[in-house]
Amino acid sequence: MAPVVRRRNTPKPLPKRHHNVKTQATAIQTRDIASETVPSPEEMGPQLQRIAASDRTAFEKRVWTLLCQIPPGSVSTYGLMASHLNSSPRAVGNALRRNPFAPQVPCHRVVATGGALGGFKGFPSKNGEGVTIGEKKLLLRREGVKIDEKGRVLGTPWSGFVS
Repeated sequence: MAPVVRRRNTPKPLPKRHHNVKTQATAIQTRDIASETVPSPEEMGPQLQRIAASDRTAFEKRVWTLLCQIPPGSVSTYGLMASHLNSSPRAVGNALRRNPFAPQVPCHRVVATGGALGGFKGFPSKNGEGVTIGEKKLLLRREGVKIDEKGRVLGTPWSGFVS
């Protein structure tokens, strides 16, 4: 009797996005990011009102509201936010990916636990770096965040979240 050979389930390929990533990356490079101002936590009242009035899920609203507490020049992590929300880093990342109020609701201020920049705007990554990661770096550097030559944020993540 021949041994039974079991095949591993191979994952189905992800569906292709309906946008042209190259075209969008070019558009992002040519857009004037410097004209987009990001309010400080004290100035977040209008953004908090926009979040509350949106028709998004309660969890997304909680994540985006928490973002408003991270001060300019600081970063937090998906893990710290998840811990504060009693959730998972992946769920936080998914909510950030769907943030329609960026960069005024500053999802660019959230990085991976080891300091890696992570994703930005939900675009696919290539060689570990998304096509919009340059925009995230620019926003962070403009706020005074230091990024090393390997693309990791330097310093201690901000964790002063309040309920």
